[in-house]
Amino acid sequence: MTVQHKATLSFSDGTPSIEFPIYHGTVGPDVIDIRKLYAQTGKFTLDPGFMSTAACESKITYIDGDKGELLYRGYPIEQIAEHCDYLQTCYLLLNGELPDEAQRLDFDQRVTRHTMVHEQMARFLQGFRRDAHPMAVLVGMVGALSAFYHDSLDINNPEHRFVSAIRLIAKMPTLVAMAYKYSNGQPFMYPLNHLSYAANFMRMMFATPCEEYKPNDVLVRALDRILILHADHEQNASTSTVRLAGSSGANPFACIAAGIATLWGPAHGGANEACLVMLNDIQRMGGVEKIGEFIDQVKDKDSGVKLMGFGHRVYKNYDPRAKLMRETCHEVLGELGLHDDPLFALAMKLERIALEDEYFVKRKLYPNVDFYSGIVQKALGIPTEMFTCIFALARTVGWISQWNEMIADPDQKIGRPRQLFTGHVRRDVKPIPKASGAKK
Repeated sequence: MTVQHKATLSFSDGTPSIEFPIYHGTVGPDVIDIRKLYAQTGKFTLDPGFMSTAACESKITYIDGDKGELLYRGYPIEQIAEHCDYLQTCYLLLNGELPDEAQRLDFDQRVTRHTMVHEQMARFLQGFRRDAHPMAVLVGMVGALSAFYHDSLDINNPEHRFVSAIRLIAKMPTLVAMAYKYSNGQPFMYPLNHLSYAANFMRMMFATPCEEYKPNDVLVRALDRILILHADHEQNASTSTVRLAGSSGANPFACIAAGIATLWGPAHGGANEACLVMLNDIQRMGGVEKIGEFIDQVKDKDSGVKLMGFGHRVYKNYDPRAKLMRETCHEVLGELGLHDDPLFALAMKLERIALEDEYFVKRKLYPNVDFYSGIVQKALGIPTEMFTCIFALARTVGWISQWNEMIADPDQKIGRPRQLFTGHVRRDVKPIPKASGAKK
């Protein structure tokens, strides 16, 4: 950060004016450093939702919502998705640079050696009801990892942090697959170390001991792309939660469990699930024949009907991840011969309307990554209730990279948001009269 200018804050209540340094990052908005505001004025700022507040300095991910740009360590997401696989992306996010061939092989081997989980985790899993939501199971299992792998919990030791990062990246597919298998009563499938990260996960999800499972290269690449596109997304709600939990000194497994819990919210990681629910609702209304009626309801502000999977809080242009996911979506539907399936035909019709209808184009309500990723996961055979688990699997590397960066930051302090208190001022408790007839 460099300081070139200052901002002056003046008050109308007699408080003396105060100057704050303005920091310039390498790209993006300037930042006014208000850390000394309370000490010098006795006043706080109020910013619900942190809409105008930078809570940290980071070198990992940058988003330009107006341009529709997403950069991992400076590399455009379009180039990452075209030239890298998920583990190369993980290496980049963790280390700041893409690996050379020797580094790639070493990193892949380290992850592969940690894909199994402690055998007692299977018995721990049996404590959940079979019909428990997979995200509830995943929160518990990831949090419990600290009880099984307590040999790498010294957060001030860089080697411990690295080992914990590898373990989380490696074991998350195994845990997600275990949660799925447990919910449908099938036996767990152990990982196979000769398979790629995405192929290994698909096998653990869909294979059974009674027959051979051969991963489909097109479908494996589709899943790998989903993981890449969801690997990190700057300081969103779940990432901020991981950083806030980590600021207390909590171990990385607990911090990632906190991130998973936050991701579970329908306004965050549940968006692609909500999109599939919407498509199923339209299908029940009558499918493609009723799509015009549905669109009219969306345009009617008083109807309460929302178009899920379109537009984005950050991107005011086309979501760059959506362009990539759209290509993958059509590849998968073509590979599986699903373009004529009623649900997928409905989704493609809705896509065309949103891209051509002036109402949506004017408001920049383009299909976002959740719209396409939900369709792709449905086509892959992943149940709707597992969508957010896949999101958590992908985002784990982003969370642990952000957590590691925060721990290494010398300016890091325990998070302590302030408040604007509007409750009662101090008051005294009055004696409560005893009820008549009460025993003395």
